[in-house]
Amino acid sequence: MPDKLRRDVEAVERDESWISIVESDADEPMGSVVLWRHDDHGEEESEIGWMILPEFQGRGIGKAATAALIERARADGRWGDIHAYPGVTNAPSNGICRSLGFEFVGTMDVIAFEDRPLRVNHWRLPEATKRVV
Repeated sequence: MPDKLRRDVEAVERDESWISIVESDADEPMGSVVLWRHDDHGEEESEIGWMILPEFQGRGIGKAATAALIERARADGRWGDIHAYPGVTNAPSNGICRSLGFEFVGTMDVIAFEDRPLRVNHWRLPEATKRVV
């Protein structure tokens, strides 16, 4: 994890990825939303992911924070299509994708944290000028 954190901080410093920490009005961390680019079978792809701590879930915080980062990405203009890969059993995250206008691409298996296989839904938000909800 220390190496991963170091790489993430360096990517943010180079403006190659964005990490948005979601905080309460009392400056209490509630989660994060991250946008980054990576190589996907020889093609560069933009990916977004979010995590909201359990005690703050179910309040629309993840959707609002994700929508805000997408709006920032659209205004920046360099991210193109944005992809998301929530687990197939993660109904709230799949609901965020659906409600923010992502298109369902399909289901696939990926190697996730600590080399564990994970079945995910692949969602794609086409580059557009329209605002998200």
